[in-house]
Amino acid sequence: MRGVNTERAQQGVPSGAGAVVGRLAVPAGVLAAVVGAFAYVGTVDPNEPGHYPVCPLLRLTGVYCPGCGGLRSAYAFAHGDWVTALGANALAVAGYLAFAALWTVWVVRAVRGRPMRITLGPVQLWSLGTLLLVFTVVRNLPFGGWLHP
Repeated sequence: MRGVNTERAQQGVPSGAGAVVGRLAVPAGVLAAVVGAFAYVGTVDPNEPGHYPVCPLLRLTGVYCPGCGGLRSAYAFAHGDWVTALGANALAVAGYLAFAALWTVWVVRAVRGRPMRITLGPVQLWSLGTLLLVFTVVRNLPFGGWLHP
């Protein structure tokens, strides 16, 4: 156990309760913003017309974008109705879960004094783009009706 604190000091990572609280400030602020957004969407029903603007792509072309149904999905997710949330926008639900996992990793790394670094290479970026494109195309084809919001 000797030298544990000296290793941290040599790495330039402040230790102690005040340092941990300081490192958790940004993740806590991000969580507060996300909780606030979900609380607002959970309070103001997007299924009622007039509360939110219509998707411009859907209005002008009749094509569902990858985000269409995202607010209805967030509303259902906030109310614990995961089946309806998946039906409104399955990709958004995957995004909510990915955010929760990444945020948890961020907090654990912050407590340990390690920075959070996400580096996406070309393969990962192209894969994400392909996933969005395939999701968009399939949800607009006749056999992809189960992906319509």
